[in-house]
Amino acid sequence: MSLETLLESIPAYAKDIKLNLGSVLRQAELTPQQLWGTAIACAIASRNASLLNAISAESRPHISEQAADAARTAAAIMSMNNVYYRFLHLTEVEKYKQIPARLRMQGIRTHGIDQADFELWCTAVSAINNCKTCVASHEQVLREKGISEEQVAAAVRIAAVVHAAAVVLDSPVS
Repeated sequence: MSLETLLESIPAYAKDIKLNLGSVLRQAELTPQQLWGTAIACAIASRNASLLNAISAESRPHISEQAADAARTAAAIMSMNNVYYRFLHLTEVEKYKQIPARLRMQGIRTHGIDQADFELWCTAVSAINNCKTCVASHEQVLREKGISEEQVAAAVRIAAVVHAAAVVLDSPVS
């Protein structure tokens, strides 16, 4: 299903989501790779197959397959890390913070694309997954790498709207 067809299936009560999805995928603050990689990673994190397939198809002219695969890697690793580090943030037992994570995360360094783009995708996915620790950590790296607050906000807008679209598309018809 094309992205346009998918957008047409969004119900009238979610017209704002439909309009926002069209606009956040045209933000000038991000490069095409940053924008479409963010959209792919966030669609995976939002767990809606139709939305992921439509965004993936729409992204093909804009980013390489290597970048798309790196975006998928960011979503996969953050789905693991966000649970672990969110637990550390939520627990009041300090001992857990001293125990090594011992989670394999080689994909964070071996994805083969610009590290700032990968960090941007990790930040957006971490926002969806509500992990304060990961958002703060990846956002700090982004600013150290020269990514502006406007660019981070643009990626998080994509995260917010892609996630909202997935929620609407997954909702039972009433």
